[in-house]
Amino acid sequence: MRTASSPDDRRASELTAWARIRDAAVECFAEQGFDAPFRVIAERAGVSPALITHHFGSKAGLREHCDAEVLRRYGALKASSLADPSAYLFANLADPGPSAELVVYMIRAIHAGGEPAQQFLEHLVDEARDIMRDSVQSGLVRPSRDEEARLRYLVFQTMGSLLMQFLTMPDATPRAFVEAVSARNHDQILPTLELFTEGLLTSRRMLDDYLLYVGDPPDGDQQQSDRQSA
Repeated sequence: MRTASSPDDRRASELTAWARIRDAAVECFAEQGFDAPFRVIAERAGVSPALITHHFGSKAGLREHCDAEVLRRYGALKASSLADPSAYLFANLADPGPSAELVVYMIRAIHAGGEPAQQFLEHLVDEARDIMRDSVQSGLVRPSRDEEARLRYLVFQTMGSLLMQFLTMPDATPRAFVEAVSARNHDQILPTLELFTEGLLTSRRMLDDYLLYVGDPPDGDQQQSDRQSA
C-alpha cells in the first residue's frame, strides 16, 4: 500500500469532490466496514457512484487514500498531545471528539486482515515511531535498549486490546464504541500510568539475567542461531 498523496494537479472543483468522497468514505468505512457500498458513500458525499469510480477507480483505490488520510489525522492528533500530555488525556476522557472515527477505522483496517491490514499496521508503526522518538527526545519517555522492539510491542498491545473490545461491540457506532471503551477503561488509567511510570517488578534480576543470556547464550542456542543464519 502506497501512502496516497492529494491530487494537487486537479481543478479546485474536482479536488473538492475528491476530498468529499474520501472523507465520506472514511466515515462509512468506520461505521459499516469496508463492505460499505459506493451508493452509500456517494449519498453521503453528495455525488454519483460513477464519480467515485472516476476519481478512485475501485474500492481498493478508495481505501488506499482513506488509509493515508486516517494515518495523517492520527499522526496530527498524537503529535498535538506531546505539548501537554496530561491535558490531552483529560480532554479525551471527557469527550473523544474526532478521535472516535479514527480509532474505529484503524481497528477495522486491521481486523479486515490480509496484506492491506499488514501494510496499514506497518504505516501505523511508522507514525508511532516518529511520536516515540519525539517523546524520548523531549524527556517525556525513557529511552529503550531496543526502541523498535518496544515500539512494536506498544502498538500491537494497544491495537490488540482495542480490537478485542471492538469484537464484543460489533454494532456500536464509532462514537458509542469509544465512549464505552473510555468508560470501561476509566478504572484502568491509574494502574496503566502506575505500571508505565513506576514499573512492575521489584528488582532488576530478570532483566539482568536476560541481558546476560542474549549477550552470551548457551552453546546449543548459539549453534541453532548459526544454522539459521547460514
